[in-house]
Amino acid sequence: MAPPSAVHLESAGCLTALGDARATHAALLRGEIALRPHPVLGADGGEHVPLALATGRGFDETAPPNWIDGVRALAVTIPGDGWGTARRPVWVTSSNFGVGSLYAFRRHGDPAHLAYGTPHRSVEWLAHELGWGANVTTVSHACVSAHLGLLLATRALEAGLAERALVFSFDFISPFVAGGFHALKILNAGFPAPYAARATGSIGLGDGAAFAVLTRDAGDFTITAQSLHNEMHHFTANRADGAGFATCLAPVAAAVSGRRVWLKGHGTGTLEAARLECAALAEAFPGAPLTGWKGSLGHTLGSCGLVELALACEAIRAGRAPGTLGSDGPGFRDHVAFAPLDLRGTDGVVCTSNAFGGAHAAFFLGHA
Repeated sequence: MAPPSAVHLESAGCLTALGDARATHAALLRGEIALRPHPVLGADGGEHVPLALATGRGFDETAPPNWIDGVRALAVTIPGDGWGTARRPVWVTSSNFGVGSLYAFRRHGDPAHLAYGTPHRSVEWLAHELGWGANVTTVSHACVSAHLGLLLATRALEAGLAERALVFSFDFISPFVAGGFHALKILNAGFPAPYAARATGSIGLGDGAAFAVLTRDAGDFTITAQSLHNEMHHFTANRADGAGFATCLAPVAAAVSGRRVWLKGHGTGTLEAARLECAALAEAFPGAPLTGWKGSLGHTLGSCGLVELALACEAIRAGRAPGTLGSDGPGFRDHVAFAPLDLRGTDGVVCTSNAFGGAHAAFFLGHA
């Protein structure tokens, strides 16, 4: 299948533990770390692990969920109307949706949690709350979920099936989600240091929600060379030779050949994946500086691709991108940038995300 053509990004926004896109970008430039130690199982205790919770939100599940106010606040900033109609479709992406509510129901038996506890129910609530029509599609594939939503929205625009498209993503962490990553031992008492050459790896988890409005011909930015690849190698691991990273990046590298780019990597703080990611990016984009922000925001899971897209737009507008947060280095490769980047003279950014089982995604974000 031929790669999709350029699509215009009319608008993008996000919500993180540091605020909206503009506030988050400014805080990251200042080097602020949103992650704080919290008991991994909330009120049930457990090891303290790094979590970045949205302002005013409790970690333990409530009914209605305590992430609703954050979603509402973000949704009112989406431009336009008529979302969910035939010509203005919506894609909702996430990796956990309302699974914390399902866990709370199993723990406490309160049926009020069931209204939000599955992808179908949580998206049904979201569409009703925001006044969307019925043309809403749900997408979930771990940490590349938002990238899949962007690609599907691009295909609809390219085929003339839509005049505008909305991709909306949300992932709010819960004891169930944190407990799962803790069981894998990649969420532990250590704070993440993405791309840092150290002996022990660790990640943090963070709340995140974001949106992107795509069109065929309006907006300050374009998204091109969208690439996705799935190794189908293992439940969690990548191929040890890094072939999956290289395969995904190859068409993007060809599309931006001759341009001066910077790199917004996935960078969760794990070790093996970080080594493979650093090596593949250095090979595909020689000399391009690499940065990543999960050392402050935590991993926003299936929403990370859209959250970090909104932050990349803010960085380009401001002419400065935050450096890699969580460590001063040294990094696995020399191109890892721990200090903020001066973006003057650059043509755009290659944004990447990677997921369990060797799923990879990348695209180029540039000026329209």
